[in-house]
Amino acid sequence: MIMMRIAWLSLVLLIFATAAAANEPRRVLIVHAFGHAYSPWSDMAAEFREQLIKNSSEPIDLYEVSLDTARVSDPRDEEPFVEYIRAVLSGRKLDLIVPVGAPAAFFIQRHRKMIFPTTPMLIVGADVRRISPTSRTPIDAAVLLDLDLSAYLKNILRLLPETKQIAVVVGNSPVERYWTSELRREFEPFADRVKIIWLNDLTFGEMLERAASMPPQSAIFWFLLSEDAAGVPYSQDSALEKMREVAAVPIFGMGDFELGRGIIGGPLMQTRALGREAAKLGLRILKGEQGEIVDPPAVTFGAPIYDLREIRRWNIGEAQLPLGSITQFREQTVWEQYRMEIVGALAVVFLEAALITALLFERKGRKRADELASKARTETGLYRENLAHLARVHTVGEMSTAIAHEINQPLVAIKNYAVAARGRLTRNGNPGSAKVKELLDKIEAQSSRAGDVIRSLRAIVKKRDPELAETEFAELVPVVLRLVELESRNANIRIESTIAPELPPIFVDGIQIQQVLLNLVRNAIESIEAAGISDGIIKVAVVGTAKSEIAVSVTDCGPGLSPEVAGHIFDPFYSTKREGLGVGLSICRAIVEAHGGLLSLSSKEGGGCVFRFTLPVANRES
Repeated sequence: MIMMRIAWLSLVLLIFATAAAANEPRRVLIVHAFGHAYSPWSDMAAEFREQLIKNSSEPIDLYEVSLDTARVSDPRDEEPFVEYIRAVLSGRKLDLIVPVGAPAAFFIQRHRKMIFPTTPMLIVGADVRRISPTSRTPIDAAVLLDLDLSAYLKNILRLLPETKQIAVVVGNSPVERYWTSELRREFEPFADRVKIIWLNDLTFGEMLERAASMPPQSAIFWFLLSEDAAGVPYSQDSALEKMREVAAVPIFGMGDFELGRGIIGGPLMQTRALGREAAKLGLRILKGEQGEIVDPPAVTFGAPIYDLREIRRWNIGEAQLPLGSITQFREQTVWEQYRMEIVGALAVVFLEAALITALLFERKGRKRADELASKARTETGLYRENLAHLARVHTVGEMSTAIAHEINQPLVAIKNYAVAARGRLTRNGNPGSAKVKELLDKIEAQSSRAGDVIRSLRAIVKKRDPELAETEFAELVPVVLRLVELESRNANIRIESTIAPELPPIFVDGIQIQQVLLNLVRNAIESIEAAGISDGIIKVAVVGTAKSEIAVSVTDCGPGLSPEVAGHIFDPFYSTKREGLGVGLSICRAIVEAHGGLLSLSSKEGGGCVFRFTLPVANRES
């Protein structure tokens, strides 16, 4: 009986142990020799990380350590890095070590017995020249690259057959000194055809000076730069871009990670391919295939890849590129890049031209509107909404000249910008896509400006039923002021608006309230203009009140109104203008009162009038 219990207990413990092991993530340590962001190793590591996590059926914990040991010449200086790795992984079982690049692999091999004696290792991105098969244990695997160094020079001479000298950019760290010797040996057969200049004994500043002063029929081959002759470390990517800015001759590179940073291109090291192959092999190791794995073939150059912008910059014919070459960064024409924007801009131009024509017809129909208004005076039972619509149409008719001028300004600007863009498209040489984009951006801005004017007018003129909605009054004021901008400017009148911050919303028909404010501001303009006052000022103020209302005031500096006129100013069909309908202010009062507010008039001390109306704030609980 006791034996049975022990057996059952052992089975339960085994099941729990198996479940715990299944939930345990796989731990992978990536070791960088130069740092996380140093190309080409950072590019390999990035692809490895992405593919490993994407294709793993188990959770993976990734640890990354940057050693910078590639610049260390004395192995004794590596002891702090060893202690650091021990601390990072203290108490954690490691499933795979991934040194990226030969220097990182050498570091792990030197200290493996101390920190990871039984953990499998996957070397990524080291050249076949550097990793000896005898230096690896049975649980080691590798995805190596095989650089054909002479192919780099053959590519330069194929594209630039008149080349007489080539400057080789390579640094002065231990790993770069190794590659300098390899490059010298591989380039020796070309000595009778081209002069090779070695820049490894220069500071980076001296390299830039040399690049800027190289004579014609020269080229630069950028191989690797992590540390210059003065011992100053550099970021490979940013250093290459700086040289590209000053170089007087074309620059060629060694890896696909340098494309887009200034190199011509050609046969290049495939950094992403190395990362992908390493991820495939790493997943197999994590599934337990240790000791059974055969290394995949070394990654060699793929099809030659070229930066078409640099090809054209240095006047290299595309016909000179090898058969099967891949070209990148092919610049699209402005039409290809901005087809939709150009079509949209032209559509806006035609649409707004049609709307201007419609407005001119609207002006012609103003007399017809006056006749209808005269007839409406004699009729009874006139509906308030029909009269309000008639007032809006009349207002727009009076403003039609200003409206046409206001819309014509952005349309003239659109035309000028479009002509300039077309000139850029047809100009020989560099199409100047950045400048054309700027012109097209201006076309879009001017189109939007004209469109805003049209939309505001259509909303005011359109006959429709009231539509109450929660509205921010601060959003209504700029629309109205934009409609009267040209009219006030022509009369030399300045409009100042003051809107209190954080006003509560109101529950109104926005178009009708805009009609009220538009009428009051236009009346103020006409009053100041009729009095011959120059440099007039109209003040529009919006504030909150203690009665849960918003108060809006329009103050002018005109001659004011006599008490007799002021007493009738809101009466229907009463007007102080010779051709006025006499319905504007009566409609305004009706609209405000329909919204639960009040519209009033008071005289300003020293002359002028103040029209003030209130509107209740929206009740959020209703």
